[in-house]
Amino acid sequence: MNNAFYRIFRHYQEISVRYDQQHLALWCYYKPRQRPCFSVVVLREILSVQHAIIDYFKTLKDGIDEPAIRYVIQASQVPGIFNLGGDLDLFIRLIADKNYIKLYEYAKNCIDICYLNAVNLHLPLTTISLVTGMALGGGFEAALSSNVVIAEKNSEMGFPEIRFNLFPGMGAFSLLTRIAGLRVAEKMITSGRIYSAWELYEMDIVHEIADSGKGHELVESFMRRNNRVSQGFQALQQVKQRVNPIDYEELLDITKLWVKTALQLSRHDLRMMERLVNAQLAKISPQDERRKLSLLRTRQDRRFTPQDQINFPFTTWTGETVMYDRRTTRDRRLVH
Repeated sequence: MNNAFYRIFRHYQEISVRYDQQHLALWCYYKPRQRPCFSVVVLREILSVQHAIIDYFKTLKDGIDEPAIRYVIQASQVPGIFNLGGDLDLFIRLIADKNYIKLYEYAKNCIDICYLNAVNLHLPLTTISLVTGMALGGGFEAALSSNVVIAEKNSEMGFPEIRFNLFPGMGAFSLLTRIAGLRVAEKMITSGRIYSAWELYEMDIVHEIADSGKGHELVESFMRRNNRVSQGFQALQQVKQRVNPIDYEELLDITKLWVKTALQLSRHDLRMMERLVNAQLAKISPQDERRKLSLLRTRQDRRFTPQDQINFPFTTWTGETVMYDRRTTRDRRLVH
């Protein structure tokens, strides 16, 4: 592992990045400060992680260096919620102000993330979504963008945007059409219906179903099984991109249409959007006036085991020079 690898694990405000050395997996957890949606901060930080991973792979020598990352997994630390999608509160303000530029910047960041995730960052790795609980709108789009979608059986997913006269414009139609066909994609988006994990599994949209609270175990099981055929699986991902490619320009054109449509929403539509924001807040913490989120602890940890080889002096992501290994005790969580 080199310095570029460790730079992936900088400090983040609304996501948490953890490394699972056993499975060579990078877990990226949503850890919002308020509503579990895609805030501007979350988008910026996810893009930062994606580009840091790409930069790390650029430092590897072909045929010599073995990558320390085989899987990139997106998950959530919010109990019962994967992600509720776009920042509706921000949308309301930008639409009211007719701020095309900011709304377009937000939407473009969304498709940049989904596109990179869908093409596995153009790298020999596999992207996985672990959906635990609700995944709505952009949250569902984010889950669909992964190569593999694993959901706990109590999870629910859908696109409610039609309720306020809009449509999911950051990849939903493109991704769903390639997975389930045009008719299914159109029906799901225009109905505004919320689907159970089992229904989506029957539609081949969700790949595997885990019992409640067992999602992490199923992801780990998938990685162990996939490691035995990883070369063939990676080749298959390339075949899928060749046969049915995700086209970035297509995503961009649809996003521009989404922005144009959003700016034409009526006051009635915006009031409906406001009601959904209030419903989200009530769902998250109905008895907490300050709307603070209770986050689940995860088993993954960005710290590394003593056998990791770090060459000193070592420069951290903050620019600090560490002259020697300052760890004097083992991580007690590593003791079984």
